[in-house]
Amino acid sequence: MAGAGISTPSGIPDFRSPGSGLYSNLEQYDIPYPEAIFELGYFFVNPKPFFTLAKELYPGNYRPNSAHYFLRLLHDKGLLLRLYTQNIDGLERAAGIPPDRLVEAHGTFATATCTVCRRNFPGEDFRGDVMGDRIPRCPVCTGIVKPDIVFFGEELPQRFLLHLTDFPMADLLFIIGTSLEVEPFASLAGAVRSSVPRVLINRELVGPFAWQQRHNDVAQLGDVVSGVEKLVELLGWKEEMQKLIQKENEKLDAKDK
Repeated sequence: MAGAGISTPSGIPDFRSPGSGLYSNLEQYDIPYPEAIFELGYFFVNPKPFFTLAKELYPGNYRPNSAHYFLRLLHDKGLLLRLYTQNIDGLERAAGIPPDRLVEAHGTFATATCTVCRRNFPGEDFRGDVMGDRIPRCPVCTGIVKPDIVFFGEELPQRFLLHLTDFPMADLLFIIGTSLEVEPFASLAGAVRSSVPRVLINRELVGPFAWQQRHNDVAQLGDVVSGVEKLVELLGWKEEMQKLIQKENEKLDAKDK
């Protein structure tokens, strides 16, 4: 399970940290209150603030960091059953984790849907519009096309239901960089069997780690990237990880040219 804390080291502003949080930096968007940016009612009246934010978060603006590549390494080694992420920045995909291993609980910019005729499109189709400060329109019915980000009051993606079979099967749960405050995502932390160790890598104790610890819970507190790197070293994967990061960065460099 991953949250905003794995993306802040890539330079992506976190939604809730006072001062640095996106919510407190939303004055520039001229919206009545911060949450409005993710409310459908407001979006249909004024979609501009959301698309200004989308331009900032659109895939390609930021790069994955060690935390993402650790998860990629777990996948490469056949150890990743599934990665449940709250993040909408697409950095898990950018790190090379295949979409079938991902549950993007709060949605993704990788796909988009017309708000009128409900046609689906690849998110990439509207990149030019978003980057050019234009509201994306459906080529068929001219309705506004909204990236498949989950707004307040919308249902989570169908794939989220995979947790019903994934969590009882897991033999280890990593919880990395999340406040475990947003439901229903947060309650997944309690969905593994009680015999399964849970490892928290986070700035502070959160959720059940703070109020209902199990005997086999492990917490590595402090900077998330340092915590992940410490674990990688203990696993003896340091060299492998460095090679992976170098290889992937070279790929991204080539793409940017």
